[in-house]
Amino acid sequence: MMQLLGGFDLRFRGTTLTVAPGGERLLAFLALRGSVARRSVEYRLWPDHTEDHAQGCLRSTIWRLPKPAGAALVRADGCRLTLADHVAVDVAEVSRSVAISVVDDLVDDVLPDWYDDWVVVDRERFRQVRLHALEALSERLRTSGRYVEAILAGMRAVDAEPLRESAHRQVVLAHLAEGNISEALRQVRTLLGLLADLGLPQALSPVLSDLLPSAIRL
Repeated sequence: MMQLLGGFDLRFRGTTLTVAPGGERLLAFLALRGSVARRSVEYRLWPDHTEDHAQGCLRSTIWRLPKPAGAALVRADGCRLTLADHVAVDVAEVSRSVAISVVDDLVDDVLPDWYDDWVVVDRERFRQVRLHALEALSERLRTSGRYVEAILAGMRAVDAEPLRESAHRQVVLAHLAEGNISEALRQVRTLLGLLADLGLPQALSPVLSDLLPSAIRL
């Protein structure tokens, strides 16, 4: 199992495998991008090297990768590279799940301590998946009457993107479903305070403004 959420880790039958930094980046790149042309891998991972040097770096990196139980982690199909079929990746498993029921599965970002340009793109892509999944989970929990869990799922989305009104909406809906109007108002005021701190307009969009009775003053 390859872990990319929260940081890189590679395990085989419960034991962590030691992978050199270059190998980590190669495995992570293939895990996030799928089947990739060799030339593209060389350019993205060794952009400052000459073509011949980048080719050598790639060959050396593949050769140094661990081979648990004698099985290669990377498969070469002509001029393309891909992860071996037996390598499971946490990002792929979470992204495939349409009925995630555990908030903890949606807490971490992809490789948060990596700053490669290609990682930034994939991190943002998964972040959007994570935010939408947290909001959907919050809604499912609320409609099932599991209000505390619904609030926690909504708050995870708020923590990830404090100005995301649709995330605040799920928290407000969960509080209202419990009958806690004061808590719902507190959440709305939290968003308004954030907007004020940034000098942004404080008028609520329809995402939130239709939730509170007009008689209630903010």
